[in-house]
Amino acid sequence: MTRKNSSGAFVRVLSFAARLWLRRRGHVAALVLCVLTSTGADIAIPVFTGRLVSAVSEGTAPWAIFAVLLGLGAVSLGAKVLSYFAIIDLTIPTMRAAEAEAFAHVQRLPADWHANAFAGSTVRKITRGAWALDDMADVLFVALLPSVLVLLGTIITLTAFRLEVGLTALLGAAVFLTLSLTLTLRWVAPAARLANAQDSRVSGALADAITSNAVVRAHAAEHREDHRLERVLDKWAHRTRRTWRRGTWNGFAQDIALWGLRAAVLGGALLTFVRGAAGAGEIAFVVAALGMLDGYLRQVGSHVRMLQKAVNDAEELVDLMSAAQEQTIARLPASALPPRAAALAFDRVDYGYTGASSPLFTDLRVDIPAGQKVGLVGRSGSGKTTFVKLIQRIHEINDGAITLGGVDIATVPLEQLRSQIALVPQEPILFHRSLAENIAYARPGATLADVRRSAQRAGAAEFIERLPKGYGTEVGERGVKLSGGERQRVAIARAFLSDAPVLVMDEATSSLDSETEAQVAEAAERLMQGRTTLVIAHRLATVEKMDRILVFDRGRIVEDGTPSELMVRDGGLYRALRERQALVA
Repeated sequence: MTRKNSSGAFVRVLSFAARLWLRRRGHVAALVLCVLTSTGADIAIPVFTGRLVSAVSEGTAPWAIFAVLLGLGAVSLGAKVLSYFAIIDLTIPTMRAAEAEAFAHVQRLPADWHANAFAGSTVRKITRGAWALDDMADVLFVALLPSVLVLLGTIITLTAFRLEVGLTALLGAAVFLTLSLTLTLRWVAPAARLANAQDSRVSGALADAITSNAVVRAHAAEHREDHRLERVLDKWAHRTRRTWRRGTWNGFAQDIALWGLRAAVLGGALLTFVRGAAGAGEIAFVVAALGMLDGYLRQVGSHVRMLQKAVNDAEELVDLMSAAQEQTIARLPASALPPRAAALAFDRVDYGYTGASSPLFTDLRVDIPAGQKVGLVGRSGSGKTTFVKLIQRIHEINDGAITLGGVDIATVPLEQLRSQIALVPQEPILFHRSLAENIAYARPGATLADVRRSAQRAGAAEFIERLPKGYGTEVGERGVKLSGGERQRVAIARAFLSDAPVLVMDEATSSLDSETEAQVAEAAERLMQGRTTLVIAHRLATVEKMDRILVFDRGRIVEDGTPSELMVRDGGLYRALRERQALVA
């Protein structure tokens, strides 16, 4: 890890935080004013302490100076308390905004990004980054800013006492700060960055195993998962131990530098006293100023280390926010779909997965009239699912055009495009929310009566109404409290409710028992009427009633026709697949 990378991380993270803080300029201004007031009082205290000692040694009345010291203390404490309230009002909205915006950003990242990311790691990056913003605000505004101001003020007052003493303090402070920043940026920060990356992997590994607990238990793999996590934790422990040890050595080096500064400044003041150029009051002032300088420099060292940790903790969040989102409109000028657009066409479409050695689709052409029911058939990996994802623009094509209702979908806002397509996946995913919320997800403004009608048409109403809380029943994470068939029927009810002109079904009845499958198939046939329907078929018997079948093989449509036409084609792939399934059955 280079110094450039470490410095770049500080710039990126602090710029990100500054953009959030500047949204609340009034709170920032009030905070800085409180800090300046408190700091000014602190800087003045050593000066009046020296005057108090001089007054006592000279036998004059010290009470006025004593009153000033008490007043300065009261101002310092009062301004500090107000600064704490100001930092609360600044930090909480900042953290809220950071988490909300990160969530919104992640929701809009491409499917490829989500396919390569651990959900648990992503959550950890967001939450750790938000809390790092809290630490950053505390360090910069309440700790580091007043410390730097006190250092500058103290050095100025020492210079006013004796030029050589002030220059010694300035040189020592410069050496100390240079040492702190160098060790922090070039030595501690790179180790901390690696430790944080491994910490995110720990969260990802935990979430991966916990969300797949049913599979773990089914294979009695608890010990395997224990050992897998132990390997991840071992690497985390190694990296974290290295980071903490470097932080400890960094603190030790700073302490040595502080002792050197203390000896040089105090020694210079004592030489001045021995030569008769300073009295007891001046020495008391130097001692008080040195104590303050020492304390604040020590705090600056600690604050720099805390700032480094906060920056490292927020770095992954900032990198996450810089990831490119889906293009809501891939090609300009923007277009709107006509009402109930349902005719689909692929015109010379090329598409290949990122990193693949060759494209999946090359010069793909196909027209699907509005209202046609089409079965998508082929071996695994032949391109059926990708064909559907390209229509939804989950993936963007490399060349050519896909049109819906005669409009190039690359010019249509994603929200409008996807509202025209209802999806019933093979493995439905439900939110840990109520059944009513899950069904109504397709149409947020739907009434409970709308939800009930959709559930009835999907064959889901009967099992839902038997539940103690009915449509208010929460289904568990990813719908784990429901059976596979029940989850599928909820997903089908959601598709009914969407009333989209294009319907995509990925073997939607594969998880149902025979009786329920027949009910859902009948309901699905009603739903298909007047809608363009694409059915990804694994069991070929499910597409026998389709108007048309597209047979995919290695990214090409090798056969296109009605089921009866394809079954009489000698040497045809569809016929071979159909006969093979019949033999297995």
